[in-house]
Amino acid sequence: MSSTKRRDDRRAAWWFLAPVLAGFAVFYGYPAFRGAWYSVTDYSMLNTPTFVGADNYAKLVHDEQFWRSLLVTLWYVVLNIGSQTVLALAIAALMHRLTRSVVLRATLLLPWLVPNVTVGLLWMWLLDTNLGFVNHLLGALGVGPVGFLTDASLAMPSIAAINTWAYTGYTALLLYAGMLQIPQYLYEGASIDGAGEWRMFRSITLPLLRPVLALVLVVSLIGSFQIFDTIAVTTQGDPAGATRVLYYFIYQQAFSYFQMGYASAAAVFLALILGILTAIQMRLLRASTSDLA
Repeated sequence: MSSTKRRDDRRAAWWFLAPVLAGFAVFYGYPAFRGAWYSVTDYSMLNTPTFVGADNYAKLVHDEQFWRSLLVTLWYVVLNIGSQTVLALAIAALMHRLTRSVVLRATLLLPWLVPNVTVGLLWMWLLDTNLGFVNHLLGALGVGPVGFLTDASLAMPSIAAINTWAYTGYTALLLYAGMLQIPQYLYEGASIDGAGEWRMFRSITLPLLRPVLALVLVVSLIGSFQIFDTIAVTTQGDPAGATRVLYYFIYQQAFSYFQMGYASAAAVFLALILGILTAIQMRLLRASTSDLA
């Protein structure tokens, strides 16, 4: 291919990318830049931003509520990613080895298609201590009312269970798509050698699924750290701050206390945490390599 042809192809590629890059710059790049600027200012939406340097970050370091919100978020991340990944892997493996029904795949995707606010409202009513269907069912079984969203020890596991219900089907379909890329002759050969389903899953499916699994875990990690809708609808950070995740802490600082500069500093800190954790995760899972090669 001539150098002139290559230059023409690059020029055409840039024209195709231009709308996406423009949208990214307007809706992501510029807000990120403004957020970083606000993080080093004293700004309350009622006054003009005043440069204060690293004061907001120094305040974050000594803010017990911030660190508690970070710990609450980490607890949610562990609960949500752990339960969601295990269930999604199990469902994807069953679909891959037993059935490839299109109806089943569509059914699994339905909870993911429901807006997060609707999911939160639905489960808030279902888990209500006095009127919820779940507690009525438990009462019929002789179990007393359970404060799923009002008990500090149960609130966060309940939130994690709600989002696991909403996202497991979508995650399972991503993993299932990855499993379809694994050559069938590997399973046939292992079956002839006497390997059972569990042995084939451990020795064939999991190793060859690593790049897709890495993608799923990174997306789940970022999404889990950004949980807001379900918390805002169901518990508003209560009881006693047991569900005040970092995103809700930022929201309160910005729109309840009007400390926009301080909230921006917390948001920048969260972005740094996500960048570091994502890089570590990609490195440990060797996401850029595949055993299929």
